[in-house]
Amino acid sequence: MLQAIGLTSAPRRGCDPAVRDLTFEARPGAVTALLGAPGAGKTTALRLMLELEPGRGITYFRGRPLHRIAHPAREVGVLLAEVPGRPSRTVRGQLRLLCAAAGVPVTRADEVLEAVGLHGLQDQRLGALSTGMERRLGLAAALLGDPHTLLLDQPAVSLSPREAGWLYELLRAHAADGGTVLCTTDDPKEAARIADHVVTIDEGRLVADQEAADFARTRLRPRVAVRTPHAARLAAVVSREARAARRSVEVVTENGNRLCVYGSTCAEVGETAFRHGILLHQLADETGDTGPALTPALAPALTPALAPALDPEPAPASGSAPASDAGAEAEPTAGAPSSGAPLAGAPSSAPSPGAAPVPGAPEEALAAPDAGAPSGAAPGPRRGSDAAGAHVRPVLASSVVRSRPAEAGPRAAAATPGGALPGPRAALRAQDADPGPLPPPLRPKPVRSPLHPLRYELRRLLGAPATYAVTVAVLVASAAVAVLLARTGRTPLPYVIAAWPGLLPLPPAALGAGLLGAFSFGDEYRYPVLSSGRGPVPRRAGLLLAKLAVTAVTALTLALLAAVIDLEALRLVYGGDLIPVPENWPLLCASWAGLAVGCAWAGLLAAGIFRATAAGVAAVLAVPVLITPLVQKVLVGPSVRSIAGLPGRLRELSWTHWPYEVDRWLMGAVHVVAQPVGTALVLSLTALICAYLLTGLRRRARW
Repeated sequence: MLQAIGLTSAPRRGCDPAVRDLTFEARPGAVTALLGAPGAGKTTALRLMLELEPGRGITYFRGRPLHRIAHPAREVGVLLAEVPGRPSRTVRGQLRLLCAAAGVPVTRADEVLEAVGLHGLQDQRLGALSTGMERRLGLAAALLGDPHTLLLDQPAVSLSPREAGWLYELLRAHAADGGTVLCTTDDPKEAARIADHVVTIDEGRLVADQEAADFARTRLRPRVAVRTPHAARLAAVVSREARAARRSVEVVTENGNRLCVYGSTCAEVGETAFRHGILLHQLADETGDTGPALTPALAPALTPALAPALDPEPAPASGSAPASDAGAEAEPTAGAPSSGAPLAGAPSSAPSPGAAPVPGAPEEALAAPDAGAPSGAAPGPRRGSDAAGAHVRPVLASSVVRSRPAEAGPRAAAATPGGALPGPRAALRAQDADPGPLPPPLRPKPVRSPLHPLRYELRRLLGAPATYAVTVAVLVASAAVAVLLARTGRTPLPYVIAAWPGLLPLPPAALGAGLLGAFSFGDEYRYPVLSSGRGPVPRRAGLLLAKLAVTAVTALTLALLAAVIDLEALRLVYGGDLIPVPENWPLLCASWAGLAVGCAWAGLLAAGIFRATAAGVAAVLAVPVLITPLVQKVLVGPSVRSIAGLPGRLRELSWTHWPYEVDRWLMGAVHVVAQPVGTALVLSLTALICAYLLTGLRRRARW
């Protein structure tokens, strides 16, 4: 069960909170729809539940808040937007990457691909997927950890009716297995059709908390849609004849020349227009929405027999329709909607299961199938419908059942002592009353992901085609430069093998290692797979160590391949006689490896600090272009001191005895670091590590 208690978002400067004191629950085994117009706060509410937005309140997933769940992906599946991923990555590679982040076996990727119908497109690139396929991939990512609860934000947006029907059938199957499903929508008819429970919000506040059948009866009504160039004249005529016939008719203007007539039929409206010579462009039956977004253009035509229905304490009247408790939440004023339309922002009451049937209510309308079901979709049985699985059709506005105070929201229940139904003034006072002390502030927390950092980083590196493209480009460029440098015979052999001419700031292998290192963190911010809309990229020590280890191995492999291919290219073009083995080859190999690893780490750390791949590449280029000349100015000059005997002094300081062979390797490392480029790399890496730690600590302090 999902329980959201007192969710209140932090107000932005000059604006009210997007969500204010929102409390509701979503039961297991049912699909719950969070309904609201665009901008009502639906997405903000979901982000508050996932602890991504600063604010107040708490959400329990089966009795535990999200930050106390060891494996969040196995408890909550989230689809807030499209699944972010590099467009060149395959569908299977993307899901396997998410498997490493969620800590589930890699075989789970094939299982969810089969479940969502993407098994035949497993090798398709993400950039080539259609909108429907992207939604299926997002649902597969949400189901990857086999979660109990699904939170989906507008899952059927931009989908065809057939794809939307398939999506909702899959969600219903998940609920039938005992799971909890909460999805947002802005279409009341869609909410009544696909959900077992509907929670309506407006301007961040709870408006109604109802079962789907009760929601359809109180929120949706049949209406006649009319389009005419004489809309104002037809509205006045229909209202005048309704008052003369003592019938309850409501006329609402939409988009200038369109009218919606509630409480009438196509035949009556058509006959009225014919008698008065009014041209009609459209005349059709529809199911209308009487929610907070409905704005009446004219005062409804009400008969004296319906006047008691607007009184806060209605008196029974023979021959008149019973008063609506939901429609009695506000006193009637000129231009106000009729009793069938709930007051905007006021809690709408839900009918009680044990309430007596309404006299005069058309019982056949309750069992009629929903005319708004999409073509091509075959909805299954739903709780609250008849045995045949037909959806409950909304009845007329005059057919009203008595509400249950406990379901009208916490404030309305608190303002109604003794279980009495609240009147309109009491409901308004309860809505505007002080909600009392709120729970402690809720701070956004980083996602504990990936659960397997090393496996995740390896799949991220090997699953991106850019890795292979950069590697091939570096090896080809390095071989070509080495052959050109050896042609003149003036370049020293180590620089020829490294393919490092004086015109280039760095050899191709070092530049490629730095670029791959910048991709390591740059992709996390450009394609935030780890966050997936759930907040910032985590600054975990395990993730950083995994990235450092993988980039170091990648840089060493690239440097080794570049040196070997350069040697083979030189032997192929000029023969092997011109390539003698230098005496200080161990020192040269150490310098070459240190240069490659240093450039890779510089690109990695800079991209993590500045959240961009370009920043990582700039940091790599800054080492030879900016930092190395400064170091040379400091190191060049006469020196009266020497570091000779440093290993012996270190042995005395540490009180330990190591083999004397270590002294030679230690002095070699000191000579490597003492080079201008080596010193510049050490200084750059030290500054980048300190900056990375400081930015991580500052962000953690904000959490």
